[in-house]
Amino acid sequence: MDFTFSEEQTAFRDSVSRFLMTEAAPELLRDIWETETGRSPELWARVAGQGLMGLSAPEADSGMGMGDIDWALLLQEVGYYALPDSLTDTAYVAVGMLSALPEGHGARAWLARIAEGNCRVAVGHPINPHVADAALADVLLLPHVTTAGAELHLVLPQQCKITALQSIDASRRLCKVEWTASDATRILDAVHGQKVWDQAGERGALAAAAQMLGLAQRMLDLSVDYVAQRKQFDKVIGSFQAVQHHLSNIVTKIEFAKPVLYRAFYALQHGEANLAVRISHAKLQCSEASWFASRNSLQVHGAMGYTWEVDLQMFMKRAWVLDSAWGDKSFHSARLSQGLLRSPDAPVGPGATFDRETSTCGGCASQPAARNIAEEVVA
Repeated sequence: MDFTFSEEQTAFRDSVSRFLMTEAAPELLRDIWETETGRSPELWARVAGQGLMGLSAPEADSGMGMGDIDWALLLQEVGYYALPDSLTDTAYVAVGMLSALPEGHGARAWLARIAEGNCRVAVGHPINPHVADAALADVLLLPHVTTAGAELHLVLPQQCKITALQSIDASRRLCKVEWTASDATRILDAVHGQKVWDQAGERGALAAAAQMLGLAQRMLDLSVDYVAQRKQFDKVIGSFQAVQHHLSNIVTKIEFAKPVLYRAFYALQHGEANLAVRISHAKLQCSEASWFASRNSLQVHGAMGYTWEVDLQMFMKRAWVLDSAWGDKSFHSARLSQGLLRSPDAPVGPGATFDRETSTCGGCASQPAARNIAEEVVA
C-alpha cells in the first residue's frame, strides 16, 4: 500500500518543524523544565497562534476539522522536539472526545476555547494510573467506571484534590486526582461514555507511538552529530564500522515502524473493524524503535549520554515514559495476540495485511505491486 502523504501535509509538517526548531530548542526546554510548572505560557500562546490547537475541532466550533491522518506527521515532530506541553492531550485526544458529544451539548462550548488556545484539558483515561498536567488544566475529563461501562465526567480543578507526583521525565507533570462523581459533572452515561473512552484510548496510544518514532529519529540525529566529532586514536568514532552498525540498525527500526504507524492512522480515521490490532501493532513497533534508539545512542555516547548536560537524556526519558503511557507493552502485546488469534481461521500473513483493495492515506491510492513486494520480502 502506498501511504505517501500529500504535498499539503508534508508542507505543513515542514512548517511546524521550522517553528519548533526555534521555539523548542533544547536550551529553551531546559529553562522551561526548571520552572515551577514546567510549562511556558508564552510557548503555549505561540503554538496556539500557529493554529495547532484547533486542528481537529469542527469548523462550527472555530476549528479546522482535520482528520486523524493529518496528525501523523505533526505528532512525530512534537516527539522530535520533545515539546513540553499538553498539546496532544488537549488538541487531539480531548478535542476528539468533546467532538463526539451530540450537537447542542453544553460541554461542546469548550471546543471553541481550545481552538483559540484559551483552554488546557487534562484527560484521566482509565488505562493511565495518573493524570498528566492535571494541576495546570482549566478542565479535566475523567472516567467513572460502573458495571455498564465508564461514564464521562467534565470536572473543574476546584472540584478535585490534585496531588503532584514525580516523573523520570522532568517535563512530564503527573498528578493523582481525587474527586467525587455526581450528576452535575456527568456529560455522558456509561453506555455512550464507554465508546468515547475507547476511542480516546486509541488516539492516545497512537499519539504516543508517533511521538516515540519522532524521538527515535532525534536520538539518531544527535548520535550522528556526536560520532562525527568525537575522536579516538586521532579518528572520529563515526568512521569505526561497529559504531556505524549501531546507527544503521536504528535507521532500520525507524523505517520498519513508519508504515505500521501510518496504517494505524488510516484505520483510526476510517473506523476499521481491526482498529485495535492496528494501533497496538503501531504502539509496539514504535516503542521498540525508540527503546532501540535509546540503547544504541547511549552506547555510542558512552555513560555521559545520560548526564543532565547532554541533550540525549531529554529525549531518552521522554521515550521511556511514553512507552508506558496509554497502555504498556504487556497490554498491547496481549491485545495484538488476541486480535490475530481470535479464531482458528484468522487472516494472518502478508496476504491478509497487504490486501489488493484500493486504500488511501493523504489522498494517494495503493498500488497492487506493493502487496507483491511485501510477500517477496516476507518470504
